Amino acid sequence: EVHLVESGGGLVQPGGSLRLSCAASGLSFDDYAMGWFRQAPGKDREGVSSINSDGVTYYADFVKGRFTISRDNAKNMVYLQMNALKPEDTSVYYCAAILTWGQEIDSFRALGVIWYDYWGQGTQVNVSS
Repeated sequence: EVHLVESGGGLVQPGGSLRLSCAASGLSFDDYAMGWFRQAPGKDREGVSSINSDGVTYYADFVKGRFTISRDNAKNMVYLQMNALKPEDTSVYYCAAILTWGQEIDSFRALGVIWYDYWGQGTQVNVSS
């Protein structure tokens, strides 16, 4: 059974930083691209960033230059370093996995909610003064 468990959310002031972590188990990690998504109250879930097993990354325009995704294939972990946080970044952040057999995928699939196979339960991020 696949499990994705997020951690690292919390309350931070505008301009601050947080690092989210996602621990994956029950899957062959190298066969999956990993993504971070977010969903604010009353809004659709949206793609934030994605990374494939070779380290190719994609970012939504609204986080480029502020967020950095990374993964540790030896530990089955994926991370999202979030800097210069804004109040509009307040959301539940979800980790997700898409089976790619280690192949590259385009940005449409990499940041597309409907393409992902497994999801975590989410971690709340609140950006407020």
